[in-house]
Amino acid sequence: KEPMDIQTENGKTARNVTRITLTLPYTNLDDALVTAWMSKGLKFRVEKEDNTWMNVAISILPWILLIGIWLFIFRRMQAGAGGAGGTKGLFSFGKSRAKLLTEGLMQVTFADVAGADEAKVELQEIIEFLREPAKFQRLGGKIPKGVLLLGPPGTGKTLLARAVAGEAGVPFFSISGADFVEMFVGVGASRVRDLFDQGKRSAPCIIFIDEIDAVGRHRGAGIGGGHDEREQTLNQLLVEMDGFEQNTGVIIIAATNRPDVLDPALLRPGRFDRQIVVDRPDVKGREGIFRVHTKNIPLDADVRLDVLAKGTPGLSGADIANLVNEAALLAARQNSKAVEMHHFEEAKDKVMMGTERKSMLISDKEKKITSYHESGHVLVARFLPEADPVHKVTIIPRGRALGVTTYLPIDEKHTYSREYLEAMITYALGGRAAEKLVFNQFTTGAGNDIERATELARKMVCEWGMSDKLGPLAYGAKEEELFLGREVTKTRSFSENTAIAIDEEVRQIVTRAMKRADKILKDNVKILHRLAAALLEREILDSEEIDKIIRGEELPPVEKHNNGKIPSPDALPDPSPKKAAAPVPAEKTEKKL
Repeated sequence: KEPMDIQTENGKTARNVTRITLTLPYTNLDDALVTAWMSKGLKFRVEKEDNTWMNVAISILPWILLIGIWLFIFRRMQAGAGGAGGTKGLFSFGKSRAKLLTEGLMQVTFADVAGADEAKVELQEIIEFLREPAKFQRLGGKIPKGVLLLGPPGTGKTLLARAVAGEAGVPFFSISGADFVEMFVGVGASRVRDLFDQGKRSAPCIIFIDEIDAVGRHRGAGIGGGHDEREQTLNQLLVEMDGFEQNTGVIIIAATNRPDVLDPALLRPGRFDRQIVVDRPDVKGREGIFRVHTKNIPLDADVRLDVLAKGTPGLSGADIANLVNEAALLAARQNSKAVEMHHFEEAKDKVMMGTERKSMLISDKEKKITSYHESGHVLVARFLPEADPVHKVTIIPRGRALGVTTYLPIDEKHTYSREYLEAMITYALGGRAAEKLVFNQFTTGAGNDIERATELARKMVCEWGMSDKLGPLAYGAKEEELFLGREVTKTRSFSENTAIAIDEEVRQIVTRAMKRADKILKDNVKILHRLAAALLEREILDSEEIDKIIRGEELPPVEKHNNGKIPSPDALPDPSPKKAAAPVPAEKTEKKL
C-alpha cells in the first residue's frame, strides 16, 4: 500500500503511514464484519485476555457458599443441643429432651394440691431430704432413689410432681416416657444417658418421667422375634437408676396409670424405693379440691362445697376441676354476678350424666316408655333397704341415654356386701320390669341395664366367691392386656361342667333379682303410675319430689303442663298383661343405671 497521511483525534497529522493497528472489543466482532474485512484484504487476529484465575474463582464460589451454609447450620444445631431446654435440631436426636424448670416457672406448690394428703407427706419428706441431708444421714438413713406415683387418670400425679418442683428449690428435669424412643436405633438409650449426665452435673436434683409405662413396659412383650428399641432404652434406664455408677443426689419421680404393665426389674427397691398410690379422693378430699379450684371464683352465699363433695362420689380431681369450670361458664352465660348453687348442680349433671339433648326428637310413646322405665329404677331402689338413695331422675336425653337415674351413696364404700350387690342388680332390672308390667313388652332401652346386671352377677360368682353352690373359689384369670411379656394364650382353670354351673348360678342371681323387682312394682303399681306421670310432666325429679310422690302428696304446680296436676292412675295404661301388636323400636343407646 502507498504511504499516506492520517489525521488523528488530537488534531495532529501522522505522515507516511503504511500500517494501522487497531484493538477492538471482542464483543463487536460478528460474521458480517469479518467478511467485509476479508474482502478488503485486511489482516486481523483475535486474542482473548488471560482470565484463568477469575474463571476458577467463579466456578469454585458456589461450592464455597454451599459448604459455608452447611457448616453454619451444623454448628447452630450442635450448639442448640448443648444444654437442657435448648433448641433441638436434626443432629441432636441423641440428646435428652428433658426440660429444666427454673424458679420462675415453678408456680405450683403443695398448697395447690388437695385430696392426696398421704402422697404429699411422702413427697415432702423427699424434699426435706434434699434440703437437709445431714438430718437423715447422721442416723444412717439413705435418700430414696426413686418414687413411683400410681393411680387412675386425673387424680393429680403430674400436679404433685409440679408441686415438688415448686417446693424443692433444686433443679427439676421434666420429660415424658414417649420422648425417649424415636425412629433411629440407639436414640432412646443415648437420651437416657444424656438425661442422667445432666442430672449428675446438676445434683442434687429431681428427674420427673411422666407416663413411664411408654418406655418401662414388661420386657419380652410381643410375639415377634425382631429387635425392640424400647427394651434397649429400658435396659439403659435400669442401669442408670441402679448400676455400678452411683447417681448420688439424683432422685427419680415417675408417674403412671398402668402399673400392671411395668417391668418387675423397674419396680424393685433400689430403683423405685417408694410406690405412692394416688387414688380418687374421698369426700373430705373432694371438698378440699373444690376449695382449691373455687378460691379465685366469686361464689354465692348459698353454695355449699360439702354438699357438692358428697354428691360427686367417684370423681377425680380433674373431673372436679372441669365441673367447677363448667359452673363458672354457665354463670357467665347467664350474666350472673357470682356462681350459685344451681350452676354447680347443672354442671354436675352435665359432667356425671352427659350433656342435655333437648332438641332430640322423641315420640310420645317412646317418651312414655322411658318415663316408666326410669320410674321402675326409682321405685325398686326406693323400696330396697340395701340400695343407695335415689338422687335424681330425668327423661331428658343426656349423652347416649334417653333417660338417667342417679344414686347418691350415704357414705364412701370400699367393700360391698352380697346384699348390696344383689340390690344393685335388682334396681338395675327395675326399668325392664316396669316395661313388662305396664306395656307387656320389652325394648332395647334395658340393654345396658342387663349388661351391668350380668357383669355384677358373674363377678359375684367367679371373683368374689358369693355363690353357695360353687363356694369361695376364683374361676378364671382376670382380663389382662396382650403383649405384656406374659402368657399370650389364655387357659381355663375349670372344667366344662363347672362352666355350665357358673352360667347357671349367674342366671339364677339375675332371675331372682328380676322376680324381686317385679314384686316390688306390682305391690306399688299406683305409685309407679304417679311417678311416671310426674316425670312425664316435669321431665326431671329430685329426691324430695320423689319422696312426696311416694307419700301421696301433691307437687307444686308447674306452668305449661295441665296446671301442674298429676293425672290420676285411671288415665294411665292398664298394668294387666295384654298382647302387644309389635315391639316398639327404641333408639339404640346405652342406658345408665
